Amino acid sequence: MSGWARERAADDPLRPAPKVFGSGPAATEALNLARDGVARAEVQQRTGATLAVHDVSFDVAPGELFVVMGLSGSGKSTLVRLLNRLIEPSEGSIEIDGRDLGGLGDADLRELRNRRMSMVFQHFALLPHRTVAQNAGYGLQIRGVSDRERREKAEWALDQVGLADRADAYPGQLSGGMQQRVGLARALASDTDVLLMDEPYSALDPLIRRDMQALLARLQSELRKTIVFITHDLNEAILLGDRILLLKDGALVQVGTGPEILAAPADDYVADFVSDVDRTRVLTAQDVIREPRIVVRLDDRPSDVLARLGGAEANGAYVVDDEQRIVGVIRDDWLARAAGNGTVSISCDGLTTDFLTTESDRPLIDLLHQVGRHVVPLAVVDDERRLLGVVPRAAVLASLAAPSRS
Repeated sequence: MSGWARERAADDPLRPAPKVFGSGPAATEALNLARDGVARAEVQQRTGATLAVHDVSFDVAPGELFVVMGLSGSGKSTLVRLLNRLIEPSEGSIEIDGRDLGGLGDADLRELRNRRMSMVFQHFALLPHRTVAQNAGYGLQIRGVSDRERREKAEWALDQVGLADRADAYPGQLSGGMQQRVGLARALASDTDVLLMDEPYSALDPLIRRDMQALLARLQSELRKTIVFITHDLNEAILLGDRILLLKDGALVQVGTGPEILAAPADDYVADFVSDVDRTRVLTAQDVIREPRIVVRLDDRPSDVLARLGGAEANGAYVVDDEQRIVGVIRDDWLARAAGNGTVSISCDGLTTDFLTTESDRPLIDLLHQVGRHVVPLAVVDDERRLLGVVPRAAVLASLAAPSRS
């Protein structure tokens, strides 16, 4: 199995593992109705049981920041609590590295929560009578780690979140954003394989929230933790997530990267969700890259290149060396003169530097003023200045147009 966890039914590795709040015949009937495609509201009306999560199955890869998002009541908080068995699934299984969590006894379950999974809560869950350092090291204390090691790891974690100078303060002396940083430090200090983050920033002011998002993005780029992050904010999901799972009424609607979901929403519900997203901040050059129509070399015959430009209705082309590094741009007017003079190859004297380059991960908002301004499209290059592709203006405009809804 690829990934650290999968929620699935025990008798079929691809079936979902639902959660029904109800008992006895009502719960069983609710599950049967859900399998027959009956909507959640009707299931509740007919059985009295609440179908919190159903039709959900997914993997999370090691080092992935996997976002689960949906509106209030969509089942996302229930789903994240199923992952560490704070809530028991009605049927099915949840696995870590191929091990079914449903078979764990109380001692093994405590070990799982102490050593393999940590959780960051929406409302911080700090102990008010303990200092910031003591809160950061609390998970290690429960684990029985020595005072010295606990102190060292807590200090390291607080330094990671920018609170090394507040180690002796108490939670009540901190702002909301600082308290959430302590919660994150506690999870980092525990050094578990998996972080579960249940809407950790939803209670914060917008400016503080952006700071926390930037902090998490930086930490994830350095530490590569496996994170399941719950949110109702699509912009936050796209900013942070390697992949996003969208829930509606407890059921999975779509899973994919932010650009994939923006480009091809699964249905009208998803299309409505993504319609107001600022695509210029989500999509990158890599998402709109195209193969260059024409790439030439210095030993190409000008008359041949001019003919190719005419067929492509282009006014210039990139000239590359044997390693695909850009050495310049050749224009049609120079080629026309050279062809008329019988020149047999392109000379360096004919090259122009009238072009721009970008990295593949640069967001489109940084590129909008650059595309369409030169004789050749914006070039996407790697660290060695090798040409990977181009970003035509039309491709950018097409990517920024929201998909039509039926």
